[in-house]
Amino acid sequence: MTEPLLGRSINRLEDERFVRGRGRYVADLAAPKALHGVVIRSPHAHARIRAINADAARRMPDVAAVLTGEDLAADSIGPLPCAVTQIPMTTPLVVPPYHALARGAVRYVGEPVGFVVAANAEAARDAAEAVTVDYEPLPPVVAIAEAIDPNAPSVWPQASGNIAFQFNRGEIGPVEAAIRDAAHVVQCELVNNRVVAAPLETRGALGEFDAATGRLHLTASAAGAHGIRNPLADDVFHVSRDKLRVSIPDVGGGFGMKNVVYPEWVLVLWAARRLGRSVKWIGDRNEDFVGSAHGRDSLVRARLALDRDGRFLALDTKVFANLGAYVSTVAPAVPTMAMASAMGGVYDIPLIAFESRGVFTNTTPVDAYRGAGKPEANYLIERCIDIAADQLGIDALKLRRKNIFRRFPHASAMGLSVEQGSFKHAIDSAVAAADGFKARQKSSRARGGLRGLGYACFLETARGIPNEVAEARIREDGLIELKVGTHSSGQGHETTYAQIAADALGLPLQRFRFHQGDTDELDSGGGHGGARSMHQGGTALLMAAEGVIENARRLAARLLQAGMDAVQYEAGMLRVAATGQEISLDEVARASYQTPGDDVAPGLTHQATHLCDRYTFPNGCHLAEVEIDPETGAVKLDRYVIFDDYGRLLDPRLTLGQVHGGVVQGIGQALFEQALFDEQTGQILSGSLMDYALPRADDLPAFEGDLAQDFPSKANRLGVKGSGQAGAIAAPATIMNAVMNALAPLGVRHLDMPATPERIWQAIRTARRDATHRRLASAFH
Repeated sequence: MTEPLLGRSINRLEDERFVRGRGRYVADLAAPKALHGVVIRSPHAHARIRAINADAARRMPDVAAVLTGEDLAADSIGPLPCAVTQIPMTTPLVVPPYHALARGAVRYVGEPVGFVVAANAEAARDAAEAVTVDYEPLPPVVAIAEAIDPNAPSVWPQASGNIAFQFNRGEIGPVEAAIRDAAHVVQCELVNNRVVAAPLETRGALGEFDAATGRLHLTASAAGAHGIRNPLADDVFHVSRDKLRVSIPDVGGGFGMKNVVYPEWVLVLWAARRLGRSVKWIGDRNEDFVGSAHGRDSLVRARLALDRDGRFLALDTKVFANLGAYVSTVAPAVPTMAMASAMGGVYDIPLIAFESRGVFTNTTPVDAYRGAGKPEANYLIERCIDIAADQLGIDALKLRRKNIFRRFPHASAMGLSVEQGSFKHAIDSAVAAADGFKARQKSSRARGGLRGLGYACFLETARGIPNEVAEARIREDGLIELKVGTHSSGQGHETTYAQIAADALGLPLQRFRFHQGDTDELDSGGGHGGARSMHQGGTALLMAAEGVIENARRLAARLLQAGMDAVQYEAGMLRVAATGQEISLDEVARASYQTPGDDVAPGLTHQATHLCDRYTFPNGCHLAEVEIDPETGAVKLDRYVIFDDYGRLLDPRLTLGQVHGGVVQGIGQALFEQALFDEQTGQILSGSLMDYALPRADDLPAFEGDLAQDFPSKANRLGVKGSGQAGAIAAPATIMNAVMNALAPLGVRHLDMPATPERIWQAIRTARRDATHRRLASAFH
C-alpha cells in the first residue's frame, strides 16, 4: 500500500525538465523548411485604409507572400467569432466583424493589416517595412467616459452611442424603494484600471497543412485547445472539426489572455494552406502589449443602502466596461454573468440591482483576465464598505462582521446558493494578525511615514465552463497515461493530476504520464479559466481512474474465473478473498492488449465525463500594511496576510503558489500597473516593459497567513474550491484600503488604482492646499 499522496506537498514533476531548459514551448519547436510570418500592424487607432502597396515587398528576396484583407476575403475566411453570444442581454449584443486582417478601416493601434511570409524572420521583417499603407486618420475615442458622451466619435455605426450591449440582473424597483427609505446611502464611483497580462512567454504559433488529407494543424502558445479549435473550424475556415487539429505544448503563463482566438492563429493556418508550407509566427514583447487581449478596464457607479444599525439593505450597481475595438472571444461574459455572480461578496445584501453596458473604444480588445469579473465585483463592495465606514463614522470591521453570511446554504440576491464558508473565522484571524499595528504606526510616524492598515474579504464564484472529460490508460510498457481537457500554463497540473490518479490507484507517482492540449487526444475539453481545473478536471480524472479499476476487475474476473463482485482491488493487486487467488493490475492490463473484449478496451482505458454546473465558493480575508513617504508618495508594502478557505487542499504548497501568484497580480494592479492610451491619438503610452510597471520581488513582503480546510466543497467529490484566481480577487481592495487608511489623516478620501507615487503625491499636495485654504478661510471669518 503506497502512502496517500493527496494533501501532501511534493516536488513538481514538471520542474525537472523546466529547470534543465528542456521545456517545449512554441518558439522551441523545430519546423524544418517552415516559412516565417511577420504581422504588419496599424500605427493608427482609427483610420480608413485607402490603399496598400506591397509590390516592392513581394519582389524582395526570400519573400513567399504578402497577404492583405482582400486576399482573406477572396479565400472566404470568416471573421473571428465571439463565443458567448447566448448571454441573456437586455439589449441585443452588437458583434462587428473582426477579421484577421483589417478591411477598409483600422480601429486600434496594433490591428493587423498585412501578413508577410518569407524564408526567414529577417527577410519577413525587411519586407514588412517595404509595404506602404495609405491611411486616412479618423478621430479616435479611447476612454469610457469619452465613448459614452453623445458627441463622441463612432467606433462602429451599428453600435449606437458606442454601446455593444446592456445587461441587467435584479429588479431595480425594490432596490430604489430600499434606497429611498434607508437611514444611510453611500455613493461610490470607482475605476478598475486596464492591465496588460504580460506573461513570461509571448504568444506564438505554427500553422501546418497536409494537402493529402486537407487537414490543418495549429500549434500555439494558447490555453484550451478545443475552445480554439471549434470556432476556427466552425466559423473561420468552415471545415469539419476533424479537419483542424490544435495542439498546445508548454505554456509560459497566460492568465486568461491565451484562451482567446487571435488573428495570428488564423493567419498562420491560412498562409500554410495557401502556400503549401508550414508557417511560424513568434510575437515580440511589443506585439504582446498591443495585440494580445488586455484585462479589466471598467467604470462602476454604486449606491449602498444601510439601516440605522449598519445593516446592508440594498446595492445598486451600474457598470461601464471597455471592450476595446472588437468583441473578443468571451469578453461579454466578464462584466455580465461573471461579475453579477459575485456581486455583494460575502455579505448578506437582500436586494441587488446590477446593470452593465459594454463600450466600444479605439483600443486593444479586452477579454478575460485572472478572475474575470470577480475582482471587479469584489473591489466594488470592499471599497464601498470602507467608504461607508469613513463617511458614517462606523468601524469598517464592525460593518463587515455585522453583514457577513450567517446561515448556510445562503441564497444570494444574484440567485446562487452559497454552500458554506469560514467568513467570520477569516476576519477574526486577520484582526488577530494585525496585533501591534498601533505601535508600528507610531514608529512610522516618528520616521515621518504614514502607515495604513487595510482589510478586504472576498467570495469567488468558481466554476468556469461546466463539465469536463478525462481519460486514463495503462500502456503496454506499464506507464499510465492521463489525459484531461483542462490546460496548464504553469499551474502544476502534471503533478496534481498524477497525485489524484496515483492516490486512486494506489500506485507510485513515477508511473504516470500526463497529456493535455491536443484535440486529437480527447474529443472535447474546457481548458482552464474560472478556477475550474481541479473542480471539473480533477473530478473527471478521479472518475477515469475508478473506471480503469472497474475494467480491471471485470477482466480479472474472467481471468480468475470468478464473479466480478468477488474481485477486490487494492494498490495494484486484484484478489478473490474466498479463494486466495490474485493477479496484478499490470498483468490484467497486458491481458487487455492480448485478448481485448467488447467490455474492456486495450490498456483498461476509461474515459469519464464529469457533468457538473455547480459553483464552488473560495473565500477569505486578507490584510495589508503599507507605509507611505508623504514627501515622494512612494508606497512600501510592509505586510500582507492571507486567511483563505479553498476546501480540501490536494497539494498545499501548489495551492499557496497559485494564491501568491494571484496576490502579486492584484498588488500589481493596485500599485503599479495601468495600460494607458493617449486621448488625442489613441497611441498606447505603456507599450513596453520600459513604460509598464510590473511588481518585482523587492516590492513584496514575505506573505503570512493560513489556509483553512474545515469546509470541503460539496460541489465535487474531491472537496476542492478553485484557488487560481482568488489572490487577484482579494488583493486590489486590500491594498487600496490600506493606502486610503494611511492617507486618511491628511484628508485624502479617494484614489483610483493604481496608487502610484505620483498620484499619491499629487493627492497629498491637493489635500494640504485645501487644508491651508480652510484654515485661512476660518481665520478671516
